[in-house]
Amino acid sequence: MSQLQKYRTLFLDRDGVINARIPFAYIERPADFQFLEDAPKAIAQFTQQFDYIVIVTNQAGIGKGIMSSEDLDAVHAHMLLQIEAAGGQIDAVYHCPELAEDNPNCRKPNTGMALQAQYDFPDIDFETSIMVGDSASDIEFGKRLGMLTVLIEGKVGEEEVLKDLEVDYRFGALVELACYMLE
Repeated sequence: MSQLQKYRTLFLDRDGVINARIPFAYIERPADFQFLEDAPKAIAQFTQQFDYIVIVTNQAGIGKGIMSSEDLDAVHAHMLLQIEAAGGQIDAVYHCPELAEDNPNCRKPNTGMALQAQYDFPDIDFETSIMVGDSASDIEFGKRLGMLTVLIEGKVGEEEVLKDLEVDYRFGALVELACYMLE
């Protein structure tokens, strides 16, 4: 059995981890949202293994006026419905609508979304949490809180930075992490 079995909370980035990124664009409506290979199946497996599964996602498209909070809510409702249909359960979805240049506390790598999750679910312990993301800011977010970090490789435009990034585990897809956890 994998040594990851002792972890109780799973934090997931959304774009590039659960769904395909649209290069230089945003997931503005449910029709834009395309799950990555077997992501709902992986989340269904994680539902059996973790006390909490939390999505933490930067969504600057709102801050840029490209989409509204209501648009994002529709995307997330669509995503959650499909995850639930596959047998998975997401306990909460947190997003940061602000722009990176404003350096808000909620925007990864800052820790505001995780602290909000811990406030909402007081028994979340970051030392028994895993952060899964596809970017350097996701990994930094996890490290700032003492989480185990998992990089989903393949983010276009960050290859050089990610190549040398210090991370606990690397996988090509979320489903690979799920399979590893079964070993």
